[in-house]
Amino acid sequence: MSGTPEPRVYRVVIADDTYLIREGLRQVLADEAEVEVVAYAASLPALVRDVEDHRPDVVITDIRMPPTNTDEGIRVAADLRALDPPIGVVVISHYVSPHYVLRLFEHGSAGMAYLLKERIGHPQRLVDAIRQVAAGGSVVDPAVVDVLVEARMRVRNSPLAGLTPRELEVLARVAQGKSNAAIADELFLTKRAIEKNINSIFSKLDLVHDTEVSRRVAATLLYLAETPPAAREAASA
Repeated sequence: MSGTPEPRVYRVVIADDTYLIREGLRQVLADEAEVEVVAYAASLPALVRDVEDHRPDVVITDIRMPPTNTDEGIRVAADLRALDPPIGVVVISHYVSPHYVLRLFEHGSAGMAYLLKERIGHPQRLVDAIRQVAAGGSVVDPAVVDVLVEARMRVRNSPLAGLTPRELEVLARVAQGKSNAAIADELFLTKRAIEKNINSIFSKLDLVHDTEVSRRVAATLLYLAETPPAAREAASA
């Protein structure tokens, strides 16, 4: 007699030097049966110890923590990516910063998420991100994608200017890490229509098309935040 399989429980370590953020995350996740918080850390050294002691499925970490309060979260994400098996990372930040996003995804976006702290009060959104990174997927906060798209659109002769309004809608969702099926549902289109839009987008932007969501996110973010050649030349003059 076969019963219903038990739902997976994701073991999580939370790292943030602000007590109110740690407490807020604790309360958000307290009633989530899928999540077991196994440790809380307030600094990078403490996070490293907790990962070694507990080997969690996912780490939720601030970008800036002691000892330097610069980019500890980004650095630990790179270290956790190199483990076998890798540990998923949800980076949380106050900053809508292309610089931080590109640093996080510069070696691929598999198992990585970038969320704004103002949005993590929604339990389902946070749990969805935990699921995604534990499975090797990726998540990017929509507000970050919007900033990247708007910045790129302001560049003179940007290839994005050649995209249709529908293609821009699809591109934004590709950059958020959404699958073709999810984009189709959200935009009330067929999956085939989304595939045609994506083929057109990557052709117009001269990007190599790849069906892996993580690579699509990385390629799209790198393109959107790329410094135009004229700007690079001016900066080096």
